Amino acid sequence: MSGRAQDLHYMTLALRLAAKGRRTASPNPIVGAVVVKRDQIIGQGFHLRPGLPHAEVLALRQAGSRAQGATLYVTLEPCCHLNKRTPPCVPDVIRSGVSRVVIAMADPNPAVKGRGSAALRLAGLSVTVGIAHSEAETLNEAYSHWIKTKRPYVILKAGMTLDGKIATASGEAMWITGKQSRQEVHDLRAGVDAVLVGIGTVLADDPALTARVGPQLNRLAATQPLRIVVDSTLRIPMKAQVLFGQERAKTIVATTDSASASRKQALLKRGIEVLTLPAVRGKVSLSALMRELGRREVTSLLVEGGGEINAAMLQAKLVQHVRLYMAAMLLGGNNAKSVIGGKSPVHLAAAFKVHNLKTRAVGGDLVVEGDL
Repeated sequence: MSGRAQDLHYMTLALRLAAKGRRTASPNPIVGAVVVKRDQIIGQGFHLRPGLPHAEVLALRQAGSRAQGATLYVTLEPCCHLNKRTPPCVPDVIRSGVSRVVIAMADPNPAVKGRGSAALRLAGLSVTVGIAHSEAETLNEAYSHWIKTKRPYVILKAGMTLDGKIATASGEAMWITGKQSRQEVHDLRAGVDAVLVGIGTVLADDPALTARVGPQLNRLAATQPLRIVVDSTLRIPMKAQVLFGQERAKTIVATTDSASASRKQALLKRGIEVLTLPAVRGKVSLSALMRELGRREVTSLLVEGGGEINAAMLQAKLVQHVRLYMAAMLLGGNNAKSVIGGKSPVHLAAAFKVHNLKTRAVGGDLVVEGDL
């Protein structure tokens, strides 16, 4: 293999390793590392969770003294700052004796960006940046967005008919999409920090909002998202499924000052956190909610609500990605529930533009997704 082809080959392996930490590394980035000497892998590692060693440290430990003169492939620029749970990685890389470091992408964190690479070069190491850059950016899109904006990366997901309906006029919605789509959605839930719905969805569908696995989706996944209900006046029933199982999956109810004090106390006694936020036209400020979630190190959020919360999130420009599961059926009717509620804009110029559009089949459904 040529030099660049070889670099791409080993970086691809490092990216595959990094993906193993997808469900557990947050709020840290997803990182993988491989140490190579004379075309042989002598060390590898990935970052599992906050507080545990970083990928490059694990890979170099595995390589040991054999790292002398080797090449380190790492999917994210090694860290050099002290304000975190673990020691910086740059000194370990320098001490390891590797002669070259290949980095997929710079760390967007201002405390690291460019500084880690500069420190390695200053120590006499050869540093290459940008191999499999786009793949690494995609892997860490939630982390990068959170670092830059201090808000979670938001995915708006919906199951719908081909004509954009998510429920009949009576509210019937189970199940529009097929079993394979539902299984994929549960996998998506398990991979985000939090999942959000509006009170309308709780009242209509009574979802548990847990991530489940197995052929019948009857077993809880190993990782569970934080469950968030936006309920401006605290109408949530005390028997709602989302209020149970707090030992496995925590729930936050976001509300406003107009909510009943007695209802707040009832939820608090159940062990449910009630988050009181500013109101905008009588409803929870979703921008304030996103800022608070970002402050709590929620880097990724899945919105699984109905048309009204979908519209509110889009209008507030808080959505980064949409994923629509479309069943091969047409429902019709002006009174059926649409994927985006609220009022339609007067002009097409005000439509939400979706970029980087991708389509694929999942069972009998069609998945359409893209970035906003």
